[in-house]
Amino acid sequence: MVRRRTDGFTVMEMMVVMLIIGVVLILTFPNIQQKREIINAKGCESLVEVVNSQILMYEIDHDTKDVSMDDLVHGGYLKESQRSCPGGKTIYIENGEAHAD
Repeated sequence: MVRRRTDGFTVMEMMVVMLIIGVVLILTFPNIQQKREIINAKGCESLVEVVNSQILMYEIDHDTKDVSMDDLVHGGYLKESQRSCPGGKTIYIENGEAHAD
């Protein structure tokens, strides 16, 4: 009489588990990508507001209305990495207000 070992998983059980994991990943991946885009957009809006507040601080400290990104970075009001948004948009100053493009 041949005895079968019953400990462990069969190939069929492993395939079913892999199929379920695959379906879950397929359903959640587009949602994760969409959320990343929303997070980058909100992060960019927030960074533009930070730059606007630093423009105001620079104007108050230096009694001038002519401010550039270089002035803010070299003056210590912003870090070099704050010149662009997480999504890759560049922040620029136009008419005393920050914008992202």
